[in-house]
Amino acid sequence: MNTGSDETGETTVASGGSGTDGTAADRARDERGLGSRAPEFVRARRMLHLSWQVGVFVIGLAVVAVGVVLLPLPGPGWVIIFAGMAIWATEFVWAQLVLRWTKRKVTEAAQKALDPRVRRRNITLTTIGLVVVAAGAGVYLSRFGIVMPWRIEE
Repeated sequence: MNTGSDETGETTVASGGSGTDGTAADRARDERGLGSRAPEFVRARRMLHLSWQVGVFVIGLAVVAVGVVLLPLPGPGWVIIFAGMAIWATEFVWAQLVLRWTKRKVTEAAQKALDPRVRRRNITLTTIGLVVVAAGAGVYLSRFGIVMPWRIEE
């Protein structure tokens, strides 16, 4: 596949287990072709289209880089990374395919998480984890007590 393709014949077919319910919006989204979303006058001129692609790539790269920096820091790192991928997906087929795969996997995970057995298991594991943490905190406080990190002499 050409990453700069604007062929309307290149579409993906949703698999049976993709989680779509077959509404008109889902069908329209799946029938939308892969490739460039640049305006027609930009696609008509090769150099302008190439510079458009470079600009989209640089902006997407900057957004993804900010997201990667925010992963270990407080901030919405993954959200920003996916926003950068969405910027790339306006122009590049590979990014469109990655986003479609990611959306499908997130939908499957959300449906799996709503299964009553999985929810019950997750609630049980969370409760056990909280009990273990509370017991550890209780043991620590009984041995060492609460010691303030500063000394205030009165």
